[in-house]
Amino acid sequence: MKFKFKNHEDYLAQRNVALAEAEAALNEGDQEKYNERVEYVNAMDAAYEEYARQQANIEAMKGAVKAPISMPASIGMADDADKEYRVQFMNFVLKGTPIRMSNTDAYTVTTDVGAVIPQTIVNRIIEKMESVGAIYAKMTKTFYQGGVVVPTSSVKPVATWTTERGSSDKQKKTLGSVTFSYHKLRCVVAVSLATSVVTLEIFEDTLAKQVVEAMIKKIEDAAFNGTGATNNQPVGILTETPIAGHVVEITEGNAPTYSDWLSAEAALEDAYDAGTEWYMKKKTFFGQVLGMLDEQGQPIARVNVGIDGKPSYELFGRKVNFTDYVPSFATSVTADTPFAVMFRFADYICNINLDITVKDYEDHDTDDQIKKAVMLVDGKAVDLNSLVVVKVKNS
Repeated sequence: MKFKFKNHEDYLAQRNVALAEAEAALNEGDQEKYNERVEYVNAMDAAYEEYARQQANIEAMKGAVKAPISMPASIGMADDADKEYRVQFMNFVLKGTPIRMSNTDAYTVTTDVGAVIPQTIVNRIIEKMESVGAIYAKMTKTFYQGGVVVPTSSVKPVATWTTERGSSDKQKKTLGSVTFSYHKLRCVVAVSLATSVVTLEIFEDTLAKQVVEAMIKKIEDAAFNGTGATNNQPVGILTETPIAGHVVEITEGNAPTYSDWLSAEAALEDAYDAGTEWYMKKKTFFGQVLGMLDEQGQPIARVNVGIDGKPSYELFGRKVNFTDYVPSFATSVTADTPFAVMFRFADYICNINLDITVKDYEDHDTDDQIKKAVMLVDGKAVDLNSLVVVKVKNS
């Protein structure tokens, strides 16, 4: 396939036309045309990415300083360009010094978005998210552009026993879809005016740490409690409507019983056993679960210590994760309140645009340089069969 783009707006216009055709085919049940249009859009995206890369190369080459003839251009240039940009980016954040690269094809910098965070820092941010954000690490990460319709299947075909030459009914494959939007996640960091001398490593570690600590909490919190596009947020699992039979209700004024936890475990189908874990507050686990005995007098919850010395908590052999994103158990509530949830976070898609950008402005009251980091995030559970909610029913 060959594509021609006049500019970014032309690319978006062509892409939107193809997406509209794909959505129309999906609604009409024309799976063949839908697949063809999706493949066409994917090819267009790849072609535009190459087009944009070549345009960036051309811009970088304008006024470029060539390497000395005695030094092969392939030796050391990539590392030098990377460090040069990182140092200039540090100076931009700390002092507002404009970024002027001698030669690089690794980054695209525009004056209207501030400065693109160097890939080194972006990679460090994601690495920290994986290690610090235990819940974020379990999500399925995708990088679809906003507005892309992602197909999902709600019905599985059923096989039928038949005779040697017998036939069976044809079954229609029912498809649904999930559309990801762009929700802006904004992190503002103040850099003191007194911070004028700092090493590159300290600067990158500090910036990454501050961005992560703010953004990781919001991403994970939204995965539980996000209310969706109406409030410019991802959709959280606690705001979803579980499938029939996947809600265990505790009457207000009572505590959960052995039978209630059995009902929650029984609601989960075998096919969703692997990877599905409990999420609740530590106070709930120690106050309402640990110490509870079954009919044979055996504890239903266990605390094991691994070879690394860290405790592992289980309920009926299923891992329990402690989190503040789920409310604590309370005997008195003003509305139906979930206090424990079972879910497989591989069924939750976190769609992220990693082009994190930074802008800065000055706080005239404190003389601090305010640095604003922005990223685009959306998320939604694409399969609710692993979701089981235990909640107190408001009377």
